[in-house]
Amino acid sequence: MAKKTIKINFDTGWDLAPAPESTGHIQLNEKYDLFIGGKWVKPSSGKYFATINPADEKKLAMIAEANEKDVDKAVKAARKAYDTVWSKMPAKERGKYIYRIARLIQEKAREFAVIETLDGGKPIRESRDIDIPLAAAHFFYYAGWADKLDYAFPNRKPKSLGVAGQITPWNFPLLMAAWKIAPALATGNTVVLKPAETTSLTALKLAEVIQEAGLPDGVVNIITGAGETGAAIVNHNDIDKIAFTGSTGVGKIIQNAIAGTHKKATLELGGKAANIIFEDAALDQAVEGIINGIYFNQGHVCCAGSRLFIQESVYDIVMRKLKDRMESLVVGNPLDKNTDIGAINSKEQLQVINKYLKIGQQEGAEMYQSNCTLPKKGYWCKPTLFTNVSQSNRIVQEEIFGPVLAVQTFRTVAEVIEKANNTPFGLSAGVWTDKGSKLFNMTSQLNAGIIWGNTFNKFDPTSPFGGYKESGFGREGGLHGLKDYLRF
Repeated sequence: MAKKTIKINFDTGWDLAPAPESTGHIQLNEKYDLFIGGKWVKPSSGKYFATINPADEKKLAMIAEANEKDVDKAVKAARKAYDTVWSKMPAKERGKYIYRIARLIQEKAREFAVIETLDGGKPIRESRDIDIPLAAAHFFYYAGWADKLDYAFPNRKPKSLGVAGQITPWNFPLLMAAWKIAPALATGNTVVLKPAETTSLTALKLAEVIQEAGLPDGVVNIITGAGETGAAIVNHNDIDKIAFTGSTGVGKIIQNAIAGTHKKATLELGGKAANIIFEDAALDQAVEGIINGIYFNQGHVCCAGSRLFIQESVYDIVMRKLKDRMESLVVGNPLDKNTDIGAINSKEQLQVINKYLKIGQQEGAEMYQSNCTLPKKGYWCKPTLFTNVSQSNRIVQEEIFGPVLAVQTFRTVAEVIEKANNTPFGLSAGVWTDKGSKLFNMTSQLNAGIIWGNTFNKFDPTSPFGGYKESGFGREGGLHGLKDYLRF
């Protein structure tokens, strides 16, 4: 009996039906003022700037531009609140306010998620499932510590610092605000926060939540603007603590500015994370972790796994799986629930990424991009990887902050540790292996503040986050996040 050959064509050519998240439930003002002393205050200069949707380049709102006078007003409001109310309030009562903020974020989670996606360009799945729930979780976590500081730091008599100046980046606008505001409030400090100029909307919505929660006037002040506004916060004489997340270059400027002053600092700066796949790893799981580490977030994460090291014996199969998975990624409307990769946050950032794509090719690396169609409007970059790169290549050594992966091979543990540590940064790393002993050996030798084992980009409010070398100093999250807002 003759055997039949049956061929099945899995490539149907079908596209996923659009599944856009509604925007009908969100409330955005046409113009936002500064939130100072519990009230909305017009900027002294009368200047406003536009914040736009990077997916379609349409204006979302006008944002106030704070100058030195406005910064001074905010710091004075924070100092008054610290001296008269917040530092004198029983810790248990402070915790209740922080709990209330957490609950209100939960109640408004859908609105926060949509605004985060509109303003930042990240996929709604990431905003909805990661950013907003984690922001609420940080407020819940630190609310619980507010009246337990003596247990957190026994026999050390912890005391608050005073007024904290906080500056957040554009990649996780609400989450970074929560990372900074929640521990500051729990330890009895007051706050002046400046979000990134391109992603200010969720911080301003958080100001509305703070009002609704009934937080005493001036305990949290949120002012908007660009680099000059941030510099005015850093240089203000009545600021006791600077908490900054952003580029290494700006971090160095801040460090120089506060040298010789009484100000404490926490700096969470750039990164060039190594993701290391050993031959005994669960390869499909590892490939999905690589995709999650660099592409799902458009590479807009300081801890993005932008360097991939693959053991030589499994290089071919990992690259085949990785390229196949890249081809399946959906690039497009960030509000569509099918979208894997959203828009680049700004025109300026896209220009930086494109510059590095040219540099990589000029350095002799081979570039591979997924075969996807990009929208005509907005700021977009295809998922990209480079092979045949060397340690000295700029795309290996410098932070790109985009969906760009540099791939290298290795043979031995000693070789990959040397390569992984050969960078000015030391923020994060990932190790993929079936052997627990190998994993622990790697973690003890990698120069990184956060090391994930058989996973990547997982965050929890109980776990400290921060780096070494040019990735900054200090920790946010966990008990460590409390320590940097206290004196002993």
